Amino acid sequence: MRNDFSKLFSGFLSSSLSGGKQGEIVSRDIFLDGEDFVYQAYLPAQVKQNARLPLIVFLHGIRERGAGGYISGMFGTVIKQYLKQMPAVVLLPQCRPDVYWTNAKMDAMVMRQIETIEGEFSIDEKQKYLMGVSMGGYGVWHFASNYPNAFAALVSICGGSPLKSGDRFAPVAERIGKAPSWVFHGAEDNIVQVSESRNMVAAIRERGGNVNYSEYENVGHNVWLNALGEPELMPWLLSQKL
Repeated sequence: MRNDFSKLFSGFLSSSLSGGKQGEIVSRDIFLDGEDFVYQAYLPAQVKQNARLPLIVFLHGIRERGAGGYISGMFGTVIKQYLKQMPAVVLLPQCRPDVYWTNAKMDAMVMRQIETIEGEFSIDEKQKYLMGVSMGGYGVWHFASNYPNAFAALVSICGGSPLKSGDRFAPVAERIGKAPSWVFHGAEDNIVQVSESRNMVAAIRERGGNVNYSEYENVGHNVWLNALGEPELMPWLLSQKL
């Protein structure tokens, strides 16, 4: 599949503006160990009807690190348009600069934010999902292996194993177990080698896990555009339940 940004973006834009009620992006914060962490959340229109909704936790990539929220720029524009299609609450944590999702404080921050969102809105406990891009794709495997059975399904886009040494894939696959997963990677990715996803998928399959794998020829690190353009991704994700 050719990685055509303009085609995919226009598809997002036209579908999100095709009518119907739209949600909003709000900012919230939590205090953890005396530090204030701002995060954002997408709230679909159904929130106002007190509907019981799925929760998608979306972990961003390395360029979006910072404080105060990251929904801005090209990435933020695409994500905002994409979110408008989702009948789900979407939690958008932000990783601090110079650390990764595997950092102990970032781990605690995300889990506290999930708890806070669940307390504020009517979240379906059987429909909590984890999705991430690049650094966030690594984060998906980190949180899924640290908190097995917490998420109904996983989506890792151009990510890899969070382990630094030894057998980097088997321990993660063992802890994930049979959690439904869909992995995406570009065959020509020169930022995160495609072997990261290939090896993770192989380790999961060797242990009888439940994983879909989509690898795109002639596509590089911006494979996230292809993944978000996959028409079956959201229906598949939201059909999975704990």
